[in-house]
Amino acid sequence: MTRTCEHCREPLAIMARSHARTCSPRCRKALSRATKRAAGTAPELPAELTTTARWIRYDSTKRPLTTAGMAASSTDASTWSTYADAVNSPAGVGVGFVLSEADDVVCIDLDHCIRPDGSLESWAAPIVRAADTTYVEVSPSGDGLHIWGRADVRQGRRIRRQDGTAVEVYGTGRYITVTGRRHGSCPSTLADLSALISKLTA
Repeated sequence: MTRTCEHCREPLAIMARSHARTCSPRCRKALSRATKRAAGTAPELPAELTTTARWIRYDSTKRPLTTAGMAASSTDASTWSTYADAVNSPAGVGVGFVLSEADDVVCIDLDHCIRPDGSLESWAAPIVRAADTTYVEVSPSGDGLHIWGRADVRQGRRIRRQDGTAVEVYGTGRYITVTGRRHGSCPSTLADLSALISKLTA
């Protein structure tokens, strides 16, 4: 898979170091400025996430990393960090939040649900409407959604649809990528998704 610059999205040189994130010093500086700006927008994310030290970095293959660039684990708290430390780390290509049994934070992951024109697929729209007053953001791929909320989910579920897309529900032992790309005008709060999840997994 071709690696691309995180700032300009141009392909990285074939001989670029494995930890390289940008194609030039200029892009590296621009990305650093953008990251610092992102760190200042923490209130845009739910406080339940940004005030909890369960953050990791991840690489281009979605492998979890510590802020120092070492291997991290969604079940080893010693490899997690604060939100501020995670967003300011140069390791990997992005940040993620670890779901844990310590609380009831959950995430519903909708694959390939955003059309090229930005509208939602017909199967996904009712799910997003049912989520209503909770935080929803666009996934790194740009065509999926992560619906964040609260519920008692101790066993993750992957519900495969006939068209090849999937709805995933997770509550523990897994990290979820966080982009900060809010979907629509959703609030920065986590709502109770128990009823919605029960319907999806019935």
